[in-house]
Amino acid sequence: MRLYYASASPFAAKVRMAASHCGFVLDEVAVDTSAEPTDLLAANPLGKIPSLVTDDGCPVFDSSVICDLFDRMGGNQLVPQPLDAWRAVKTFEATVDGVVDALLLTVYEVRYRPEEKRYDGWVDKQTRKGERGLVVLDQRLDELTEELTIAHFALAGLLGWMNIRFPGKAAGEFPRLAAWLDAFVAANPSLAEYVPRA
Repeated sequence: MRLYYASASPFAAKVRMAASHCGFVLDEVAVDTSAEPTDLLAANPLGKIPSLVTDDGCPVFDSSVICDLFDRMGGNQLVPQPLDAWRAVKTFEATVDGVVDALLLTVYEVRYRPEEKRYDGWVDKQTRKGERGLVVLDQRLDELTEELTIAHFALAGLLGWMNIRFPGKAAGEFPRLAAWLDAFVAANPSLAEYVPRA
């Protein structure tokens, strides 16, 4: 399977950790989405990463969909199957993904919009969304089980990415989350290489 990704992407980190955990070896292709490479667009007309092409040539995109595919192919190693546990893990993952989406929009506002056209109200709104999500993740941190799930991989990807894009934010405002990432990396050296880092 071929994975198109960007190395600092929290979504790609989640997918790469999930694949490794399930025992799948990926042919990884790092891409620059702003260049709109032809092979990425063939795999995903939206030009978003991560995007996966299966061994039989089927495109699969959106990190959650890719991870769900890995979970099914790997015998449900990423998401517990009892209903309450499934709901808890998938809701935690969705919260992480929502935080990434909100904070990513603030990054893009600065990166891609000329300064005279930036809208502080938009940035503030997305920042508040991200903050609310981080508060919930901090409150629900104890729900993460010892057995690794997609929730662990999503959170590790988010926190590693935040350390790059928002240096000091996690440690300064959410020390429990920052300590969790340190413990996750120390306990899972084979997965640590996929956590975004500066």
